[in-house]
Amino acid sequence: MLRGINVGSTNRIAMPALRDAVAALGYGDVRTYVQSGNVVFTGTAKARSKDLGTGEVADRVAGAIKDAFGLDVPVVVRTGEQLADALASGPFVKAGLRPEATPKAFHVTFLAAPPDPARWKAATEAAERFAPDACELVGADVHLHVPGERYSDTKLSNAWFEKQLGLTATTRNWRSVATLAEMAA
Repeated sequence: MLRGINVGSTNRIAMPALRDAVAALGYGDVRTYVQSGNVVFTGTAKARSKDLGTGEVADRVAGAIKDAFGLDVPVVVRTGEQLADALASGPFVKAGLRPEATPKAFHVTFLAAPPDPARWKAATEAAERFAPDACELVGADVHLHVPGERYSDTKLSNAWFEKQLGLTATTRNWRSVATLAEMAA
């Protein structure tokens, strides 16, 4: 998942060219989903066994984007299994909320690595003032419940988490996470 491409007129990358850049790295079955930098591909067992948030795969894809397009774009990688787990075992799902009934209210902010526990504690304490918006951490994924009209209205934005946690992050809505999990399955 790429952060910050094709937003307005900045960091423009055509999806066919992005697929070609990732395929040139030797990954197979390369597909993209919408224009916001979602790429699904197959890799080796060795690559799948590493910490993929900031690991070799993310670095290779970011390097290919730099080489092909001249852009420094943060990349966060998750396996198909990790995406499926995010859907099935998210804390709001476990609490009985139904993301499929109101998908616009649910998002996942994928972090490049698990956050420092002290920084996460401080962030969650600060986030309480933004209720009813809520966040819960599972590994390196921040699950968001934003019951307002639009994600763009929440203070629990991607940029807020990056600032609070000192980590690269990229956020996807529930439907996008579900589609990416299905594509990766």
